[in-house]
Amino acid sequence: MLILITYDVETTTKAGEKRLRQVAKECVNYGQRVQNSVFECLLTEAQFVTLKATLASIIDDTADSIRFYFLGNNWQRRIETVGKMTSYNPSDELII
Repeated sequence: MLILITYDVETTTKAGEKRLRQVAKECVNYGQRVQNSVFECLLTEAQFVTLKATLASIIDDTADSIRFYFLGNNWQRRIETVGKMTSYNPSDELII
């Protein structure tokens, strides 16, 4: 299933800046950044549970927030892009 992950991490302190980097690094391990604090992740249920728990352990839940939007398995028809498209289709083969 495709899950859109968005986050807002308070960065007025050094600890907040560190949490921001940790959240972004963890999200990169599972998907692609499509905007500054937005990631598209093609995940299994088990991967989602693991990622959610990891992110919850990183953030300060009194100052930061993370939102998960479930686009499901039929996600291709739910996404429209206007302007420069800088992402790739996560279900296609990736040749490096």
